[in-house]
Amino acid sequence: MKRYTLEVCVDSVESAEAAARGGAHRLELCADLVIGGTTPCQALYEKVREAGVRTNVLIRPRCGDFLYTEHEFDMIARCVERYRELGADGVVVGCLLADGSLDLERMKRLRELAGPMDMTLHRAFDMCRDPFEALEQAAELGIGTILTSGQKSSCVEGQELIAELVKRSGRVDIMPGGGVDAAVIRQMASATGAVSFHMSGKVVLDSGMQYRREDVSMAGQAGDGSGTGEYQILRTSEKKVRQAKAVLEELESSQLLMA
Repeated sequence: MKRYTLEVCVDSVESAEAAARGGAHRLELCADLVIGGTTPCQALYEKVREAGVRTNVLIRPRCGDFLYTEHEFDMIARCVERYRELGADGVVVGCLLADGSLDLERMKRLRELAGPMDMTLHRAFDMCRDPFEALEQAAELGIGTILTSGQKSSCVEGQELIAELVKRSGRVDIMPGGGVDAAVIRQMASATGAVSFHMSGKVVLDSGMQYRREDVSMAGQAGDGSGTGEYQILRTSEKKVRQAKAVLEELESSQLLMA
């Protein structure tokens, strides 16, 4: 029987707690989710672990592409080592060469540094020139999971590639991400055969600040032009996670009835 996994990406203790209450099987912990996620600080990691959910840590020194300088890669390597020492369940990484292929030398080094931790190849995969070559290389490196939108802006748009990746994946778990919610999980599970799904389940909350300087803006913008103002806060919705988890439980139950 297929066992389904729901991973929720969080960048705050509050979001981690909401994801845990909603029934997430695993967390991907990052900072700065509004810009695609960067490496979280140790204090955030330590607080999030109190939620009692398996936690993989995103290791990404900046937003933007995945072609890293020597200094940036040294930071990535040190962070992988540090989170292994701290007891993280896994790390989420990805390095590319300028030609759009996986940086095999660096990825091999990170796999070695990760030791017994799980390793996920993040959406650097979606920027690879040849996804099937990257899949084979990931398997050879011992990477357990690939997070992908099927090299499109959303996993629904990329479902044909995701379905083919699932067919060829072998021991690598292909995990759709990008626009995932309960309805998308139902669609993607049927269309692709994927059993793991990655969502953020975010909602925008209004700040509790009463005094507001509307003529000053320090909020950044995400790569897609979206973003939040100083008085908007992104948080994971327990309800959205719970709805997604319910779909997975329904899918598992239907398998039992068919067995």
